[in-house]
Formats: sequence, C-alpha cells, structure tokens
Amino acid sequence: MPRRTAALLVAIALGSAAAAGCSSAAGPDRADGSPPGAGTAASVPTPVLSAPADSASTPPAPTASAPTEVPVPSSSSAPAPASVTVRGTVTDGLESPWGLAVLPGGDLLVSERDSARILRVSAKDGARTAAGTVPGVTSGGEGGLLGLALSPDFATDHRVYAYFSTGSDNRIVRLDLDPSRPAGSQLGAPTVLFSGIPHGPRHNGGRIAFGPDGFLYAGTGDASDRSLAQDRESLGGKILRLTRDGDPAPGNPFPGSPVWSLGHRNVQGLAWDPQGRLWASEFGQDTWDELNLITPGGNYGWPTVEGAAGRAGFTDPIAQWHTADASPSGIAFASGAVWVAALRGTRLWRVPVDGDRAAGAPQDFLRGEYGRLRTVAADGDGTLLLVTDNTDGRGSPRPGDDRILRLDVSGG
Repeated sequence: MPRRTAALLVAIALGSAAAAGCSSAAGPDRADGSPPGAGTAASVPTPVLSAPADSASTPPAPTASAPTEVPVPSSSSAPAPASVTVRGTVTDGLESPWGLAVLPGGDLLVSERDSARILRVSAKDGARTAAGTVPGVTSGGEGGLLGLALSPDFATDHRVYAYFSTGSDNRIVRLDLDPSRPAGSQLGAPTVLFSGIPHGPRHNGGRIAFGPDGFLYAGTGDASDRSLAQDRESLGGKILRLTRDGDPAPGNPFPGSPVWSLGHRNVQGLAWDPQGRLWASEFGQDTWDELNLITPGGNYGWPTVEGAAGRAGFTDPIAQWHTADASPSGIAFASGAVWVAALRGTRLWRVPVDGDRAAGAPQDFLRGEYGRLRTVAADGDGTLLLVTDNTDGRGSPRPGDDRILRLDVSGG
C-alpha cells in the first residue's frame, strides 16, 4: 500500500445514536434533523488512530470489506487546553440565516435562506438594514439563498457572490452592492456565473469562499442522488474551483472541469489554514460526519464508504463524529484549530491541528446553549462569529432567535 499520512479520527459514542439517526429513505435529512432534547448526555470523545488511504480520481469497484482495526493512541493525543467565551450578541431576530461575510470596517452581510434577503448588520450597534432580496431564489427543503462570499477586491469593485437554489438547479451569481442606495434596493441585478449544480429537496451544499489563490470554491451536495458523487461529469457531491467569472480555474486536476475534489455527500463548510490548506466539513448518512483535508483530485469516498475506511483510492477524514453529535455545517480556522458549527449536535467543535493532521481529540463547547449552529467565521485571530439556525423549521426557536454571537477563543 502506498505510504500514507496518519490522521487522527474521533469516534464519539452515543447510546441514542442508532435511534436518533435516520437514513435518506427514512424521512427528513438526518444531517439537519431535530436536536436532542435538553439535558441529553453526550459521551466523551474517544480518539483512535488510522492511516487514510491515498486519494485517486477513479475509485476501485465497491467490494465488501471488514472494518479496519485501529490502535488506541497514547495520552499524548489529549487535546490542548482551550477556551470559548461568548463576548455578546451582535444581532438577533434573524429568520433562517445561512451565509455570512465580513465587510471592510467590520459590518456583516448575512443571507436568509427562505426570505432570499441579504441583510447588512452594523458592527457598531447590530442594527440591521435590508440590502435587498435576491431574485430567482426558490426556497423549500434545504434549498434557498445559501452561501455568501465577497470579491477579493471588494473594497474597489463592491461585488458580492451568492449561491442559491432555483426550481431546477443551484447556481452562483454575482451582485454589486451599493450602500448609498435606499435600504432594500442596494443590490444590483444578479449576473449568473455558474449554473446547473444538481438541486433537490435535500443535500444542496451551498458554501462558497474565495481561497488564498484568489479562486472561488463551492461545496455542493449529491441532491439525494448518491451516484452523482462518484461521477466526474456531474457537479453534485463535489468541491468546485472557479475563476471570478465562473469558468473552471486553471490548474484544476481534471482539465477543463470545475471539479477540485469528488466523492462528497453534502459539503457545507470550507476554510483555509495559514499554510493555505483547504479543510471541509461533510454531512454523513447514518454513521459518520467528517472533517476532511482537501487535496486536488482527491476522492473522499461517498457513497462507497462513509467515514474512515482505510481503502486504497479514497481519502479518509482527519476527524469524524457520530451523526447525532455533529451534522457539521460551517467551519473556520482560528487559534491553531478548525472550529465546526454543529446543527443536530447543537455545539461548537474544536479540532486542533498540526500541519496536515489532527493534534488531539476534538473538544465541544456551548453544548445545547444556543441550539442549532449553522455558520462560524473568523473575524480576526482569536475571534469568531457564530450564527444560530433554530428558525429553519427543524429547530426549537428561543426568544431572540436567530442570532449572531461574537466569541473569544483560545487554544494551547
């Protein structure tokens, strides 16, 4: 077997996981299912070591195989000390918020999935102004107005990128933002840059972000057709890499294709570490949610494998969770760790990393305190913005939901 980099994987045993989880054939998407009731006990993470298989663009034919046995690591894998402090609420009263972008000067843009509105939130006092409503958005299920990203040259070109669902596909558009216009009409007409991403009631992906290379990355889902994830000609179940005008970026692993990686079920988190490595979160089916380190052309296994399998041709995750504990959506890199917002798990996970591997077992914070967590974004080193999502029809809204919180975080 080719030489492979060891990865730290986390298995979190929940006695209720089997009863709480459900497959795609058994009702609503497990990844966005209702959270456990208040007071539900969560077990302590049990780390295990495994060596992930090297990635390959063409997977082997599926074959039955026994689970890989892995050794229990020494106590040196214990997580470094860390802390999370909620500094305060930036704003509240949001309706099914999804995407978040930090503007120059500190104001925020936030998308509302079902209303198709983009709101501007003042950094000074949290006051909300409607920038406008994105035309052409079709909401329903897990679709609607999803991810937002600012142009790398936003200070001069004032361009905002958005990922949203229509009645037939998911697509990426570009809009001009002019805050000098009246509230509600500050967005220019959308220019469609990229369309044809498979759309369904579930698994629409939706996260977009500009990488340090200046190209636009987009996480897509398999739209509940799992065969799409291994089809290199399909845009479903992929991470895409595009130019600012929506063309396949130069240097992509498959010439002329926008595909950067494949074999994904539903990618909703993208973040880069200071060395420029791309990390992505992925919703599992019934067993494992994943945090992956993305390499160009990498095949992450879905639907042939879920979680760590140690199979040649597929890349294993760096960390994994039982589905009741995570349902990972947005992620951010700060203070030497990847921070993961968990929906069904109703907590914020910290995965300490050392280069291209986990440096210890994940730690969870804010368990159950704010309900479902959709998006997390870095706002300066040691500061995170955290977006709740309890008003999307699957959570239990509390007074003031939904909200954006500001956190101070640290890591050893």
